[in-house]
Amino acid sequence: MTREKLKWAVIGGGNGGQAAAGHLGVNGFSVRLFDIMEDTVNAINDQGGIKVEGAVKGFGKVEKATSDIAEAIEDADIIMVILPALYHRDVAKKLAPHIRSTQILFIHPGATFGAFEFKQVFEEEGAPDSVIIAEAQSLLYACRLNKPGYASIKGIKDNLMVAAIPAFKTGMVVEKIQQAFSTVIAGKNVLDTSLNNLNAIMHPGPTLLNTSMIESPYDWRYYWDGVTPTIGAYIEKMDMERVDLGKKMGLELEPVLQMYRTLYNVEGETLTEVVKKNKAYEEVMGQKRVDTRYMLEDVPMSLYPFVSMAQQLGTPFEKMEIVCKFSSYLLDRDFIQEARTMKTLGFENMTAEEIIQYAETGKK
Repeated sequence: MTREKLKWAVIGGGNGGQAAAGHLGVNGFSVRLFDIMEDTVNAINDQGGIKVEGAVKGFGKVEKATSDIAEAIEDADIIMVILPALYHRDVAKKLAPHIRSTQILFIHPGATFGAFEFKQVFEEEGAPDSVIIAEAQSLLYACRLNKPGYASIKGIKDNLMVAAIPAFKTGMVVEKIQQAFSTVIAGKNVLDTSLNNLNAIMHPGPTLLNTSMIESPYDWRYYWDGVTPTIGAYIEKMDMERVDLGKKMGLELEPVLQMYRTLYNVEGETLTEVVKKNKAYEEVMGQKRVDTRYMLEDVPMSLYPFVSMAQQLGTPFEKMEIVCKFSSYLLDRDFIQEARTMKTLGFENMTAEEIIQYAETGKK
């Protein structure tokens, strides 16, 4: 398939969705965008696309923005979902009646086990079995919206892992995605992409441990000010539980420190050092509320799924679990009850080998 013929649909008109749609448009791809916000849809249609600044510059033509999901994905070769993971199950149900067997569903990012959740819903809703579902380990961009139709891309990751279910389709999927996003690389399987979910490690813990800074009157930078040496050291120790879980699943995961070196091409001896050297984070300001997506989404949909799998498979999880539990206590909200777990995914009582087989073949 030539680059000129590859058609994209972007599901989600937030920071990442508009950045991706604008980037695709700047590079000459046909793209449609779906969002439920009429202001967003109207702003993009009124100017015919999205103006992009920063690491990508230009005007990205958008063929159409729409609040009709069927219209958005019609004739698309790749359907890219860029939405908070809290909405994955709902949007999967909306897509299921309309998605075709020849289309690729690309969850960008999948949070933790997003591809598994989409596949579960598609099976329940009777979507074609041959739909290939892929996920990215994280969002390609550090980005912000100035206003609807105006995206600022602060930085682009040097490498972004993508994998498909079934795993033997990954090479084909990555080759197609690379036509638009050249820094995409192939993961072993969707366990590889999910267990390399950086948000799970870098969002809930530092947010929890910076509560007093968040609720202070001071402006601060999330990574540069918030990942102090003590906080950074705890995050590195907590991260080793994720690495141990990866070994159980047949994966040699990079520790978070090395992941930053790889993704952003920065060097440092500690996590605190490498995030301070990452220029893409220079303008990422700290939040003014504790109850943002760093907690509301990334505790139940990113970090706790690690805990759930580790509990089932018998690997360490205490440092991850205490962040999840204390986050629930702090916000008086049962994140564990809301979480994506082995039980909600239909993996309860499955062994590591059985889960790996499902990731490889798409069949239990």
